[in-house]
Amino acid sequence: MQFAVLEEVTLTQSTRICWVVDAGLIPYGRACELQRQLVQARKARSIPDVLLLCEHPHVITLGQNGTRDHLRVSDALLAQKNVEFHSSDRGGDITYHGPGQIVGYPILDLTEHRRDIGWYVHELEEVMLRASANFGIAAKRVEGQHGVWIESPAGEEKLGALGVHLSRWVTSHGFAYNVSTDLRYFDMIVPCGIADKRVTSLERALGRTVSMAEVRERLIDHFASVFAREVRKISGQALAESLQSAPAIAEHAGSAVG
Repeated sequence: MQFAVLEEVTLTQSTRICWVVDAGLIPYGRACELQRQLVQARKARSIPDVLLLCEHPHVITLGQNGTRDHLRVSDALLAQKNVEFHSSDRGGDITYHGPGQIVGYPILDLTEHRRDIGWYVHELEEVMLRASANFGIAAKRVEGQHGVWIESPAGEEKLGALGVHLSRWVTSHGFAYNVSTDLRYFDMIVPCGIADKRVTSLERALGRTVSMAEVRERLIDHFASVFAREVRKISGQALAESLQSAPAIAEHAGSAVG
């Protein structure tokens, strides 16, 4: 991925820029700290909207609407399998993140989009639906359930999940899209608290390997289109430098970008 040199951005109500950062494989806790810094900077209008893309080492996260009863294994087995467990301030129930899954953390100021959480969730789903269509997959929404789903001989299977958080209309957390994810790890939980539904991946649905880079680019393209933003790709180092220059968070900046 080619990254642009970070230029000075003067933020006004009409600014329609979104920085995109590929953070690579990053521990969940570090990604949460980075999001915290980004949210503070976005509130302070020190940065434009940001889409942080990454993968996580094996981790199970429990959202605000979840229950630990949906964790099917012991802490000892989690440790044996080298799977972390984190409580999270996002919405939703329990889920798994791991290599082969593209996680998107949009840091958007919805006052410059639309102050409507239902609309925002719908639009995140739309990004994943359009990306799936690029690969010939007719994904869909399911009434009463967030995320995107596909039909299979076994019934509806979840391809992409959602869990978001808002603070003064600035978003964090976001979506997780399964590309080549090892689906066996979902057996450790009741995914999203839905006991009678299975999780799938793009590769499983297609029956072939898929380039993570290609899927990532499709997600970026559709994110830019759906949220009407001009994408500017920047490096993690450039983002860290921008955070260090933001007065509201300078004392904490940089620790989460590596």
